[in-house]
Amino acid sequence: MSADGPAPPPPPSPSSARERYAPPTALSPRERPCEQDPNWRSPYSSLALKCAHLPNSSVNAACGAVAGIASGIVTCPLDVIKTRLQAQGSWRPRHQGRASRVVYQGLLGTARVIWSQDGVRGMYRGLGPMLLGYVPTWAVYMSVYDWSKDFFYTRMENKWLSRISASVAAGACSTLATNPIWVIKTRLMSQVSARASEEHRPPWHYKNTFDAFRKMYANEGMRAFYSGLTPALLGLTHVAIQFPLYEFFKMKFTGLEMGQTTSFDSDMHWSGILGATILSKICATSATYPHEVLRTRLQTQQRTIPSASHEDVAFRGSHQEARFLTRGPGTASSDGMINIPRYRGVIRTCATILQEEGWRAFYNGMGTNMVRAVPAAVTTMMTYETLRSMHQKLKQEGLEIQQQA
Repeated sequence: MSADGPAPPPPPSPSSARERYAPPTALSPRERPCEQDPNWRSPYSSLALKCAHLPNSSVNAACGAVAGIASGIVTCPLDVIKTRLQAQGSWRPRHQGRASRVVYQGLLGTARVIWSQDGVRGMYRGLGPMLLGYVPTWAVYMSVYDWSKDFFYTRMENKWLSRISASVAAGACSTLATNPIWVIKTRLMSQVSARASEEHRPPWHYKNTFDAFRKMYANEGMRAFYSGLTPALLGLTHVAIQFPLYEFFKMKFTGLEMGQTTSFDSDMHWSGILGATILSKICATSATYPHEVLRTRLQTQQRTIPSASHEDVAFRGSHQEARFLTRGPGTASSDGMINIPRYRGVIRTCATILQEEGWRAFYNGMGTNMVRAVPAAVTTMMTYETLRSMHQKLKQEGLEIQQQA
């Protein structure tokens, strides 16, 4: 072969040979772009894509439900103590006047009594309906609040008025939807040990949540599940104060509204959220606490006699005077007089408590409630804001993946 002839073709390079004859080497998840294999996605990428398509209402509902559950587990013992203090004195016969001895005194004193009588189980009475109630309560509240706020923002120039209106609308929806669950929760939490004195023992005994529902429906009817609805609706003043104040303080401390986050933030504004939560909750609780006592008294009052009692005392909420026998409210005694329940409506309940126990009864358990309410609010808002921040970051990454695909 002459030197002037055509040169032989160059040998194939290792890379081209490997591409032609050898199976392709699998790339790592970080090295393989999505467009090369659109059918493969990491679990994190799949989650981000799903979050990108979730509607805000569903996200708010889920975050609110998880936040409420976390709050309920943390603060259930304090809620039991608060309920016992609020309900104390509800079942005392009227002819006895004021109680000679108060069983529940303060946070530590009440906790000591409950622990000595029922142990750990007593501290967590009502946890079932509390968790059952927190799921729809916060799910409904957060989703309706976010939607209502956007609705009112476009129709009202005043942001304060928009937030107050959104708070009231969300609170009304959640209260109407979940009032029966909270009645059962209050009944269970106010239920004391069998070793407690007769004066402080309620006229019922429920084994669990479903047993309470069954007995209340059979003996008292559907109206029992909406006892205390009026003061519960009055409690809308609480959220009308708390959430606008929370958004105001959070804007001052972080520059963001509730549930908002920024894509360049690497961490949460923990101190700002914590300060806004504590300040708003203290202000709202201090201003609206008496309605909680009214609600508890009405919710723990039985509407009818459940069964014959060997002590002839089953409906302790009724009048205990000579002309009234111990019968269910609205039933006639042997002399034709109508038996009247102790607590009837908000105004008459206020008058009865004021006459029998004095004005201090409207603040029974307020110290305990403050100790309970602030950690509950902190747990709720921290959990909610964290979950919302996580969703926003996942949603942003999901949108970026979609654009690259």
